[in-house]
Amino acid sequence: MSKDAVQTAQTATPTGAAQAPVDAGDAGYSKGLKARHVNMIAIGGAIGTGLFLGAGGRLHTAGPALAVAYLVCGVFAFFVVRALGELVLYRPSSGSFVSYAREFLGEKGAYVAGWMYFLNWSTTGIADITAIALYTHYWSMFTSIPQWTLALIALAVVLAVNLISVKIFGEMEFWFAIVKVATLVGFMLIGIFLLATRHEVGGHTPGIGVITDNGGFLPHGVMPVVLVMQGVIFAYAALELVGVAAGETAEPEKVVPRAVNSIMWRVALFYVGSVVLLALLLPGSAYSAGQSPFVTVLSKIGVPAAGDVMNLVVLTAAMSSLNSGLYSTGRILRSMATAGSAPKFTARMNRSQVPYGGILLTCAVCVLGVGLNYLVPSQAFEIVLNVASLGIISTWVIIMVCHLVFVRRAREGLVTRPAFRLRGSPVTEIATIAFLVAVLGLMGNDPEVGRKTLLLVPVIALMLLAGWFGVRRRVTENTAPTPPNPPK
Repeated sequence: MSKDAVQTAQTATPTGAAQAPVDAGDAGYSKGLKARHVNMIAIGGAIGTGLFLGAGGRLHTAGPALAVAYLVCGVFAFFVVRALGELVLYRPSSGSFVSYAREFLGEKGAYVAGWMYFLNWSTTGIADITAIALYTHYWSMFTSIPQWTLALIALAVVLAVNLISVKIFGEMEFWFAIVKVATLVGFMLIGIFLLATRHEVGGHTPGIGVITDNGGFLPHGVMPVVLVMQGVIFAYAALELVGVAAGETAEPEKVVPRAVNSIMWRVALFYVGSVVLLALLLPGSAYSAGQSPFVTVLSKIGVPAAGDVMNLVVLTAAMSSLNSGLYSTGRILRSMATAGSAPKFTARMNRSQVPYGGILLTCAVCVLGVGLNYLVPSQAFEIVLNVASLGIISTWVIIMVCHLVFVRRAREGLVTRPAFRLRGSPVTEIATIAFLVAVLGLMGNDPEVGRKTLLLVPVIALMLLAGWFGVRRRVTENTAPTPPNPPK
């Protein structure tokens, strides 16, 4: 492997802009992901545990106005993934935004971006295995099995699948996404039917009356809607997977724009549409954080098997999210390891061209989550959700900062922007960054979990600082230009 983490080409393009650098961390990967894989990975990233499980507790807290929260966060999430899509077309990389941070912000920026993303997905993995355990407890035959045991089994199964090959990962995500989309469409058709026929659901007649008779659009005021924003951001946390997957597909210039552009209507249809339907079928008080809202509705229409089927589907969604987290952190950590900012073993690949070292490191943190499920099973999901939000917010901010620098360099003639672009720069990036920082600040209004999560910010900052002093010498050595061979 090359000693240079990023090796800049010296040849100039016809326009005078320098060619995009090459990331040494991209070497050795197969191009096993096809267009259908990447498209469905984008869909799967837009439909995950945050909707299937998290929406229940948020509907209970915020009421029907939760739909607005999903829409607002969805718009800014689209800006982030559109910016990332432009960077991907400029230079596809399995290191994704870590590789772009290295180019536009330097090694310190790449170091922060990579480890905060690792924090995001390792804690998201804990949320996923917690969700899997909660879903499994829905069936009485599993209620006697401790939550931590179920979480450990789920982690072991997904780890084994993820280590086989990227093609198997792509196939798995393809079918997971098919199941999620088909189920959501099916639920929405059922919901529309219940609305049209005014079929009673849990003692309530579906329609606007369910909202007006139970406190209206804002049953608990505006503040609960604002406070759930940080949890809603978590629901979109896998959208950036498109950027990572692009490094292992043969035609990113064709696949990525199509996948990114379709995200906006998916957000409107699946998130906003589903929440509106849920609000029209049952009052917010009928939903709970411990059960998927879709399972709640289907269990109340008199067909118990429908709830069982839906519970199996949302369990699949959580498995999909866990699978994606192991996949993405493995690639990100390998990109960092080539520069020296991650442990050397995370750069290792197996015979199937899978970076197993980084995957195992993420898995090790998830094992800690098994312990969390043992100690505080009732609070495990919300605790890790808030910590994961710190990771995803910082990752998205870094993506937008990278894009700002990229656009500035393009205006200086140093790089060439592709035709596929984020419009409205720099206003769009600045507005998105301001929104994400505001969402982070909102955590302070939640005394139970959010405020404690914010107290972790200086702790994480100190850990990053200490870690940087620990790796900076190795980073300097790994990224130092290779001296030319002396003339004979």
